Amino acid sequence: MVAPGSVTSRLGSVFPFLLVLVDLQYEDGDPDNYIAYYRRATVFLAMGKSKAALPDLTKVIELKMDFTAARLQRGHLLLKQGKLDEAEDDFKKVLKSNPSENEEREAQSQLVKSDEMQRLRSQALDAFESSDFTAAITFLDKILEVCVWDAELRELRAECFIKEGEPRKAISDLKASSKLKNDNTEAFYKISTLYYELGDHELSLSEVRECLKLDQDHKRCFAHYKQVKKLNKLIESAEELIKDGRYTDAISKYESVMKTEPGVHEYTIRSKERICHCFSKDEKPVEAIRVCSEVLQVEPDNVNALKDRAEAYLIEEMYDEAIQDYETAQEHNENDQQIREGLEKAQRLLKQSQRRDYYKILGVKRNAKKQEIIKAYRKLALQWHPDNFQNEEEKKKAEKKFIDIAAAKEVLSDPEMRKKFDDGEDPLDAESQQGGGGNPFHRSWNSWQGFNPFSSGGPFRFKFHFN
Repeated sequence: MVAPGSVTSRLGSVFPFLLVLVDLQYEDGDPDNYIAYYRRATVFLAMGKSKAALPDLTKVIELKMDFTAARLQRGHLLLKQGKLDEAEDDFKKVLKSNPSENEEREAQSQLVKSDEMQRLRSQALDAFESSDFTAAITFLDKILEVCVWDAELRELRAECFIKEGEPRKAISDLKASSKLKNDNTEAFYKISTLYYELGDHELSLSEVRECLKLDQDHKRCFAHYKQVKKLNKLIESAEELIKDGRYTDAISKYESVMKTEPGVHEYTIRSKERICHCFSKDEKPVEAIRVCSEVLQVEPDNVNALKDRAEAYLIEEMYDEAIQDYETAQEHNENDQQIREGLEKAQRLLKQSQRRDYYKILGVKRNAKKQEIIKAYRKLALQWHPDNFQNEEEKKKAEKKFIDIAAAKEVLSDPEMRKKFDDGEDPLDAESQQGGGGNPFHRSWNSWQGFNPFSSGGPFRFKFHFN
């Protein structure tokens, strides 16, 4: 009699070679040689091919009914497969076949274990029928520690996970079942639909294709395949449009995604997230803030929506709000360079906004050319010259306005001073200058009298006479 494991202990890394050798021995020798079948079964087991070993072990038992080692091995495999009645039958027959002391002890132990599995299975089924899915999962967890290859029990636990709102755990069990059971189209279909509901359209497409490989006429898989493929095409098209900077067209595509699958919440929220991004990149801040806020109401920690809304807030010069969004995003992703740079920019612009904004004073954009700056300056200087005002209060207001206009022209028409201002530093503000010193432009109205706003030079050279 060959003891269990006596062959596998000497196999090392030459399993394939020995398997071929055992096959040759079988072909050239006696087909009723149970030892050859047993040796091949042990090689299969050592290679992790339990399914292939089972027929050989069954053949051994057919040829030699009292071969307890083979019956014990088969009982172990049947127990792992969840075939409890068949496993118990093998263990009981081992006890009736004059076993060795070790074999008797092992068979008794496995019978106790099998009996426990029978009890747990009955409790799991009762709990499932009573819709007590949490209890059913607890029982099934214990069974599957022993019956690891039981596809039906894994599918039952997957159903429980779905009922309990844990689809990813259900997917894990269904994937195991698809490998344990041949041609398991139902498992692939369920995996695909679960991925679809989770918003993972690419994995959903991959799994439903596996179903159709097994059965190309599978009605539910084919219908689901068409739906997923349509959605997948829309999303891929939208992302290509975003890469090309065609944000309006991309928004239209994502709106189609929401119409295609309105019943799956995940696609609605992901589509809005991308629409929010498109509006922000397209410099449509009002729309971006609205859509991003809709996303953040559902997912307050959505880093992408926080970043895009912060960008929109910057365009709207809502610096406090932008800083708050960047700080929240940074709490969830502190290593994101884009967040760090955005936060620094928002803080710099907030500080600058608390001082005079020369671009706003002249009513020009930050990328305005020198000609536009001079033109705006001349128009405003003529409009706000204090000599145009007779009322004392209006004259004082005009004087202040006129001084700001002149200062704005002085800074923005000088490349070096303008660069300092664009970097967040006011070249006319003594507090922002290193080394301190007085502010040469903080003067009274008298210092500004007698210059020509239509000159391209400084304000002190010519007199301007009104007719």
